[in-house]
Amino acid sequence: MDYGVCLPFGPGSSIEAVDAAAETAERLGWRDVWVTDHLLVDRADAADYGRITEAITTLAYLAGRTSRVRLGASVIVVPPRNAVILAKEMATVDVASRGRLIAGVGVGWSEREFANLGMSERHGVRGVYTDEAVTLWRHLWSGSEEPFRGRFHAFENFAFGPLPPQGAALPIWFGGRDPRALERVGRLADAYHSSATPPAKYADRIPLIRAAAEAAGRPMPRLSARVRVRLDEAESAGDGFYAMRGSAEDVAREISAFAALGVDHLALSFREVDPDSVARAMERFAAEVRPLLRV
Repeated sequence: MDYGVCLPFGPGSSIEAVDAAAETAERLGWRDVWVTDHLLVDRADAADYGRITEAITTLAYLAGRTSRVRLGASVIVVPPRNAVILAKEMATVDVASRGRLIAGVGVGWSEREFANLGMSERHGVRGVYTDEAVTLWRHLWSGSEEPFRGRFHAFENFAFGPLPPQGAALPIWFGGRDPRALERVGRLADAYHSSATPPAKYADRIPLIRAAAEAAGRPMPRLSARVRVRLDEAESAGDGFYAMRGSAEDVAREISAFAALGVDHLALSFREVDPDSVARAMERFAAEVRPLLRV
């Protein structure tokens, strides 16, 4: 099992806490760090996403602050953004990080946020827009000079550089839970990256992903999960979202359940948001939970 950390955001968070989480991940030998993406949420969602650094900018910042961890997005909401600009931004982050970017992407869910961004019309076509964006990225990142013609983008006689060190193989991970999103994972993605999903529900999604991959003649994507970690918190104290709660033994059992499904990567999201506390939470997981696992 590979482990990463979701970088702190929300009330009380700071760039110092982002630094602390990334530095701790490198010190502990964790695989990656993950930004979260929202731009202009409805006020009703402000408690969760009202205070959050912009995702691509944060990844670029971390490219210069880190040297070993991979840099992931969990996940970039693609449809409100220009796909060519995203291709350039992500290529630049991959260059700056010497090939450490993971492009985690999704289609988004908040119709109100799309409206706030002046993109109401794109909410209804967000799936097909994201499909095209992924095809466009791989076209540009491959170094192809052939024209590109899609529903939303068309260009020819162009130059694109520098290319990302990972080229067209730069990993693209998809989030989502709708059957259409799961079909998209199998058809286009290098990995599936779930959020707030217990192992039993995760298991129900795997056949849909596998069937879509087989239909597209592609290998089964890698399986990843973004999960909250709440050591010492009773189930009744939960906030309504799935989390790995309880003792170190309880959390280790949940991780083993994910591993039994073929999940081989977890992005851990801790409640703590100040620099010292988030470092201690990560260190406690490493000291108390990891030794209990054989995965």
